[in-house]
Amino acid sequence: MAVWVLGFSSLSGSEGKKVFETYCWGCHHQTAVAFGPPFVQIAKKRSAEEIQAMITDPESVSKAFGYKRNAMPAFKLKREDLDAITQYILSYKNVKVQ
Repeated sequence: MAVWVLGFSSLSGSEGKKVFETYCWGCHHQTAVAFGPPFVQIAKKRSAEEIQAMITDPESVSKAFGYKRNAMPAFKLKREDLDAITQYILSYKNVKVQ
């Protein structure tokens, strides 16, 4: 699955941004800490599979990561939206924040 998701890089960034603005903007920002961690931090720490698992089943993933609590709701996204937001998040992996 990782090869397929990561190989999906031709997906336009605008699709991922659209998913971000619809579902994520209230708690996450791209480079600044908000209620949730910024995409820069997530992209540097997590794989595509971990990001997708956190989006679809945050309670279980939080427990697996050893977090004491979880505030993120589960999202039931279409496969293309899940792939788009995952790629959008990962696009911040090498962004330098000042």
